[in-house]
Amino acid sequence: MCGIIGAVSHNDIAEDLLVGLERLEYRGYDSCGVVLLQRGNLSRARTVKRVAQLRLEVAELQLGGRLGIAHTRWATHGAPVTANAHPHMSPGDDDARISIAHNGIIENHDQLRSILKKKGYVFKSETDSEIIAHLVDSLYDGDLTDAVSQAVTELRGSFAIAVVCREEPHRLVGAKHGMPLIIGIGADGNYLASDVAAMPVGVRQVVYLEDGDVADVQLREHLVTSADGRRVGRDVRPVDGNSAAVVLGPHRYYMEKEIFEQPRAVSDTLQGIDGITPELFGDHAWRAMKQVSSVLVVACGGSYHAALTAKYWIESIARLPVHVEVASEFRYRDWCADDNTLVVAVSQSGETADVLGAIHRAKSIGMTHVLAICNVATSTLVREASMSFITRAGIEIGVASTKAFTTQLVALFLLALTLAQIRGVIDDEAEGRHLTSLRHLPDAMNKVLELEPKIVEWSKHLASRENMLFLGRGVHFPIALEGALKMKEIAYIHAEGYAAGELKHGPLALVSKEMPVIAVAPNDFLLEKLKSNMHEVSARSGRLFVFADHGCGVVRSDGVDVIQLHENYGPLSPILHTIPMQLLALHCAQARGTDVDKPRNLAKSVTVE
Repeated sequence: MCGIIGAVSHNDIAEDLLVGLERLEYRGYDSCGVVLLQRGNLSRARTVKRVAQLRLEVAELQLGGRLGIAHTRWATHGAPVTANAHPHMSPGDDDARISIAHNGIIENHDQLRSILKKKGYVFKSETDSEIIAHLVDSLYDGDLTDAVSQAVTELRGSFAIAVVCREEPHRLVGAKHGMPLIIGIGADGNYLASDVAAMPVGVRQVVYLEDGDVADVQLREHLVTSADGRRVGRDVRPVDGNSAAVVLGPHRYYMEKEIFEQPRAVSDTLQGIDGITPELFGDHAWRAMKQVSSVLVVACGGSYHAALTAKYWIESIARLPVHVEVASEFRYRDWCADDNTLVVAVSQSGETADVLGAIHRAKSIGMTHVLAICNVATSTLVREASMSFITRAGIEIGVASTKAFTTQLVALFLLALTLAQIRGVIDDEAEGRHLTSLRHLPDAMNKVLELEPKIVEWSKHLASRENMLFLGRGVHFPIALEGALKMKEIAYIHAEGYAAGELKHGPLALVSKEMPVIAVAPNDFLLEKLKSNMHEVSARSGRLFVFADHGCGVVRSDGVDVIQLHENYGPLSPILHTIPMQLLALHCAQARGTDVDKPRNLAKSVTVE
């Protein structure tokens, strides 16, 4: 969601801040802005357009400086208008002494606003964030770090903030609670950012702040104070020099690029895995997993669909009961806790607020065996979990997840095999067959990608529709849900995923010649049941578009269009059937002219509730 980049340097930092914002665009935003300390004054540019427009405004105003902060905002409190864009300043635009950028939500903003108004502060936005600027200004007495430290004790909610002061040209102050914030150490200066991707290429070391930390970032050093007021040293970690380098290449969209990167991403995720062992999930995983009597998976969005798929795998292969919970619901509901439950948290970024809240809830009721499946090794989720598996999808820019989703499926399948092995319910021969299938999976995925031209033809017919149904059965039901989600996310077509057997329990009322129905037809034991459901659609003049395995007997006929995949891939079939769903949504979105990589109202990393 929102993104922060701030810098204090010996050199002009305007370009560093703008490039940092460009690297944060993948998170999703609806406004952006920058503040720079220039000739002793805080100067600001903001826009509700893209960072490219902000760059033009910075150039037109000839802004520059050696201290500054910048921000991309995803609207929560207040509409996406310029007045609500960050950074915010205090006490006013013309005499600003303090400027802040904020990620998160301040829950007690109404109370603080009333107090600050009585002190004479005038609010110019509808945001909860502006109160932070005025609060820090009201507490400032010559030391910015002291003012921020006092201010954060009065804030309730979640926040990562970066603060600069007109009176202190060599100091950048940050604080965090529940939101990521990172110090970057450079040769000519130091940085604060919400994401490593925003750091300049020259930054080779970073420091991950912990909840309650206040960071005093200066030209040649950084000082961190913990929530209890102690000076602390946080680990300095190296940064991959290529981590922020994202090249679109010949592709028109990052989502398109990432769909075609999936065979490589799966191959990288499986690299070095020669056998099934609990150590895949951490040095102490065997001891924790040996005690497991049930599994609880918490996730959001597409990761939730991956978790639903894993339920079928774990229950059928490992013979363990599995509960799958939407993280935003689980964190606020009563739960019958069991110390022997393995809690699996699935998140691309590892910074999803609801997933983090869910594992905090699980821990608070005694469920301490927490496994993170995540694409970011340095994320908050991985640091807070007792076990982890890092997918190797690489940086994913497109808001609609593709390669992160399929690598999550691979990780969850490995978890199913590991739990089966620990429980002694899988023999060596079956384990070997599954491993062989995993190793051949990238080749099978490449064959599915070859179907793109046929999917493009379908999109020409489907892109004009405003409603769709997606059907699947068994382990492919979650893939139907995922296909519908992708269509909603980027093509803005109302699409619903259903277990095909549920058609007659309501959705069949919607079926007509105007309602296309997309079905997943793998060659498995539920195929005949699915065929019956498809006949129900055809009998109501519904138009079927079927992704079918080779040899399943589903053929093209009047009102039935079929694209055949090359083979049935057994338990791993859902991974292959995911790809045509992604391509279909992509090409429908292209035909409708939507912003594929930055769908409206959505963000890549959902760091607020």
